[in-house]
Amino acid sequence: MALEIKNLKKAVQRIKKAIRKKERILLFADSDLDGVTSLIILEETIKSLGGEIKAVYFSERNLKEMYGLNKGAINFFKKYSPALLITLDCGITNFEEIKLAKKIALETIIIDHHQVLDKIPEASIVVDPQQKGDNYPFKQLAAVGVSYYLTQTLLGNKRTTALKKSFVELTALGTLADMMMESQDNQIFIKEGIPSLRETSRPGLQALLKVIAPSPEDSPKEIARKIISLLNITEVKDHLPKSYLLLVSPGESEAENLAREVYEKTQERRLKIRETSQEIEEKLDSQDLESVIFEGAKDWPLVLSGALASRICNRFQKPTFIFKKGKKISKGSVRTPKGIDSVKAMKKCGHLLEVFGGHSQASGFTVKNENLNKFEECLKEYFDNLKI
Repeated sequence: MALEIKNLKKAVQRIKKAIRKKERILLFADSDLDGVTSLIILEETIKSLGGEIKAVYFSERNLKEMYGLNKGAINFFKKYSPALLITLDCGITNFEEIKLAKKIALETIIIDHHQVLDKIPEASIVVDPQQKGDNYPFKQLAAVGVSYYLTQTLLGNKRTTALKKSFVELTALGTLADMMMESQDNQIFIKEGIPSLRETSRPGLQALLKVIAPSPEDSPKEIARKIISLLNITEVKDHLPKSYLLLVSPGESEAENLAREVYEKTQERRLKIRETSQEIEEKLDSQDLESVIFEGAKDWPLVLSGALASRICNRFQKPTFIFKKGKKISKGSVRTPKGIDSVKAMKKCGHLLEVFGGHSQASGFTVKNENLNKFEECLKEYFDNLKI
């Protein structure tokens, strides 16, 4: 039962109360496809139940903003206070930001799935299958999987077949995009959501299918992966990703314009990833490799750090830290081979970091430039002595 997820029932009750009392509700999410789909299904659920969503805000993944809930977002939300703020696909490592939200009368519910550090933030309610005391047996849910169970419980007997079909399509896409284990709950989402994509009722997905133009021979999963490759990283303007705008687009014309724009930007991004990964690979091929790959530059786009880290890690089979170097801080992504926990590694070096977190094999970090060399040395020491 989904209600075995710790605090899910509490979150449902609190959101129902906010809907009933016409409280202002604010939604914040990460801007990748898992975050976007998590937010959309909760937003559409709350609206279908008569709730009032006052504002939606996504992280931009740039050097100015910390990962997850950040001070810029809280300042933006301040004008809506008092309100109920729900974070999706983030929040579990945002200790200071949750405290700041509380000070300005923003009550917070965290809906996340990332690894929990030594403690959890002081939010009103925390829903994360990774937290201590959570008895839900399957720990590999994407954030959209947690959001799906939340929304289905919220809807109760108001669930319609059309709404469930639409939500499970988004849940399957978000789960695959976040590269979660394709078994148990996730396997059900994928089995139910992916085959129906060709007949989707969502205008944004219909427009994407026209752009992709899948052949009759393409399997449902191949079609899904083509959609994900276009939506997982998109431009964020005024804190709204193009993927979000496309997926919630109500009209055919608007959706088709957005789909073409997303497709063209994706082609540009793929070229940049290819060129940058080649640059990194040529450098690494010319030297003796350490136990960890630690590479960064001022001109590498931060939004591509995850894709670059994945490529380099797959090629060299070493823990890989790829970052964009700013004036005072650097931010980046981490990918590790199977069996190596990146979050544990960064926990060992946590005193040098501003923030870090994520999954064992896919995570991120922010570090002051004055600590970059110390952080690299700390990682080398950790991985040199790691017994796998």
